[in-house]
Amino acid sequence: QVQLVESGGGLVQPGGSLRLSCAPSGSITSINDMGDMGWYRQAPGKQRDLVATITKGGNTNYADSVKGRFTISRDNAKNTVYLQMNSLKPEDTAVYYCKANILVGWYWRDYWGQGTQVTVSS
Repeated sequence: QVQLVESGGGLVQPGGSLRLSCAPSGSITSINDMGDMGWYRQAPGKQRDLVATITKGGNTNYADSVKGRFTISRDNAKNTVYLQMNSLKPEDTAVYYCKANILVGWYWRDYWGQGTQVTVSS
């Protein structure tokens, strides 16, 4: 089975930086293609919101709240998506989830990671 695994979360002071990574694990030899990928976040008591997306070809979109501070990128050779987070603010505190559309065997489907906690606090 294919699983998405996030890494890179943690505690950082306001104004600091973190880089999140997300890559599949498990039966990765069964992956035939990777489509759109993205990052979402969810704060306690809030809905899960889109942070940034990136297409297979590298086209990106960002939520207004992070534009200019966050950068999404991908390494197709490694099937990995990254989120570089700069100038972090307390309101960025949330669990960050990776999402990827993956062709596994015969089927395209969306996969979600378990999430990684990002806490921005002084």
